[in-house]
Amino acid sequence: MFVKSIMIPKYKCYSIQHEESVRNALNMLEAHQIDGLPVLNGDSYAGVITRASIYQNFFISGKSKDDFLETTFVKDIATHQEKFLEGQEIFETTLLQLKNFPLLAVVDEKREFLGAVTRFDVMEQFQSAFGMHKPGVRIAFTSVETEGRIARLAEIAHHFHEHIISLVTFDETDKLVRRIVMKVEKKDNIDKFVKKLESSGFRILDIVED
Repeated sequence: MFVKSIMIPKYKCYSIQHEESVRNALNMLEAHQIDGLPVLNGDSYAGVITRASIYQNFFISGKSKDDFLETTFVKDIATHQEKFLEGQEIFETTLLQLKNFPLLAVVDEKREFLGAVTRFDVMEQFQSAFGMHKPGVRIAFTSVETEGRIARLAEIAHHFHEHIISLVTFDETDKLVRRIVMKVEKKDNIDKFVKKLESSGFRILDIVED
């Protein structure tokens, strides 16, 4: 999945022009209950302004609250002018970039603003990958790292007519054992399905219904 597939398009984004006052920016952040806004110069990307940057700059400004909010412009404290996405990045790579920041802008080759990717949206995708939005039975197990093991797993699931909600694997290294977490819909045959997995060489670590 690429960044552009989870990008909030420009027409759905809240943004602010760079010559607006910080008061207007803070009012927008409060009104929409968000942590950051893309800053634009016309249609061009000019950075990001966040609640944190507003509070930090006020703290070091030495100005009164009203003076700071009225006389400071968004362009004065915007950050991340040179940190943005272009849409072709794999979305997983954005997780670390958004670890301590609420959003990243997506721009074209002319730096025109196309949209934004937020930390919330990235986390939503990870939750979806783990099937957290659907009830079911989560089975954690290990398997020897050999060719055809995922195919064998799919074959067993098909035999028992299991509906797989999510399937995630770990340890993509040179280890000989791979951990796998599969979430399936709850059915009456779950015990038989698990026993078949065990007899086929999959070692069950944990089973949790959620």
